[in-house]
Amino acid sequence: MEITCTQCQGVDLQAGFVEDGGDHSNGYTRWIPGPLERGLFGGAKRWGRPRYQIDAYRCPSCGHLELFAPHEV
Repeated sequence: MEITCTQCQGVDLQAGFVEDGGDHSNGYTRWIPGPLERGLFGGAKRWGRPRYQIDAYRCPSCGHLELFAPHEV
């Protein structure tokens, strides 16, 4: 699959990932469907909701990031 930049139509996007440096993170971010709901202590409610891996691609021409969430983790 060839991914094209939606900003400048550049090609040969560089694959990568978006890192999360939070206290309890695994070092990467995930996408969770539905609106953000906060729990009692202010954190996001995630219990029972699916989580998807975020794949990121950077355009070498303009620096724009394209994000996709194709795989449930």
